Amino acid sequence: MLVSGRRRLLTALLQAQKWPFQPSRDIRLVQFQAPHLVGPHFGLETGNGGGVINRNAFDSMLPKMMTQFLEQGEATLSVARRALGTQLPVLSWLEVTFLAPATWPDKVLCVGMNYVDHCKEQNMPVPMEPIIFSKFANSIVESYDEMVLPLESQDVDWEYVKATDAMAHVAGFTMANDVSAHDWQMRHKGKQWLLGKTFDTFCPLGPALVTKDSVADPHNLKICCQVNGEVVQSSNTNQMVVKTEELTAWVSQFVTFYPGDVILTGTSPGVVVFRKSPVLLKKGDKVQCETEELGVIIIILV
Repeated sequence: MLVSGRRRLLTALLQAQKWPFQPSRDIRLVQFQAPHLVGPHFGLETGNGGGVINRNAFDSMLPKMMTQFLEQGEATLSVARRALGTQLPVLSWLEVTFLAPATWPDKVLCVGMNYVDHCKEQNMPVPMEPIIFSKFANSIVESYDEMVLPLESQDVDWEYVKATDAMAHVAGFTMANDVSAHDWQMRHKGKQWLLGKTFDTFCPLGPALVTKDSVADPHNLKICCQVNGEVVQSSNTNQMVVKTEELTAWVSQFVTFYPGDVILTGTSPGVVVFRKSPVLLKKGDKVQCETEELGVIIIILV
């Protein structure tokens, strides 16, 4: 990704923000890089759209990567809470490069048809049990980055979702865009469902991992997706068919969860393939996804 492109995108976002910055006591965990720091660092976002506290400056012995943090559990989370109460310098968004909150997880599991209103737009019955598919880790790209349109597909679609880690040992919630190449998924020889979902950069994730105690009710959050400023998806997580706790317990019958694993819990109605007048994504398009209490991710197509 071109750094100059990211800087232009962040500058435009900051100028267009509709919310005033308010300091937050919520725990919003981020991975980031900065020109004056060596390698990735682990930090705290000071609010939805706020700056970043370098948590490693608070305690140099703390993990620098999200997976290491999750492996250490509640002990490191308590240190993160203390860091919010300090007077450490705050880095602005323009000073940092956000990384996805989960980089190279062991698993990225996804759930199909898990929103009631999404089932209705397809004239399909609500599934009796979760429909599981997956993405490879190579599809993950950070928020405010560029997403590559593959030459092999002419039918690329957004499918905005809310994501959560395994609820039994939950760390928190973030956002994802389940980008899909529907020509490969539904019409290519053999219907290559996996390949249609897992092209490089097809899983924008982030910008922060918001801890579960910072979210009032994960099953009652407004969600919205815009393409070039036009609202294409608008729903609420109360439309989920299988809630987070049940979903995590069900999937755990088949796989072992590890720190950093991600579940994409479903998409709301409005995806291209079921619209009366489909408008496919093209180079230069800006896709913005937003979830109440969690934040915003923006991707530019190249």
